[in-house]
Amino acid sequence: MIKRFLEIGRIVGTHGVRGEMRIDPWCDSPAFMKGFKTLYLDENGNNRLEVRTCRPHGNVALLSVSGIDTLEAAAAMRGKILYIRRSDARLADGQFFISELIGCDVLDADDPAVRYGTLSDVSKTGANDVWHVTADDGKEYLLPAIPPVVIDTDVAENRVLIRPLKGIFDDAD
Repeated sequence: MIKRFLEIGRIVGTHGVRGEMRIDPWCDSPAFMKGFKTLYLDENGNNRLEVRTCRPHGNVALLSVSGIDTLEAAAAMRGKILYIRRSDARLADGQFFISELIGCDVLDADDPAVRYGTLSDVSKTGANDVWHVTADDGKEYLLPAIPPVVIDTDVAENRVLIRPLKGIFDDAD
């Protein structure tokens, strides 16, 4: 399901004494965060933060926003989740965010009447992502997110079409 606002990271600490904050990015890389001029403190787009600077620093991002100029003000922000407006993200056609995948129905590409379950989580393994599919009975299956398996992803329609490898789901033969 396409969401209007998406989580991009969590404020995990401070950096220096002038209000800069350390962000644990929940995106592909800390550099992705540099492209946003406005961040939000809730999933409805309330409580705007105007970004002054954002820069990668190892595996975190260092963020400076208007109105937070002291170590104490930055420390008070620790633990808060940051959101972006999805329309501010520049994604190519066919790209989507992991959080939009969560909750999608996982259907058979050859017979969409066959429902395997709901996409419940995504694990990053290095070689390829692994999708966690939870069946209606609560059993979890692991699905490699590779082109021969994932045939179509349509987060607007809240569905993923797959052609599973033999043995992933309980095969009778």
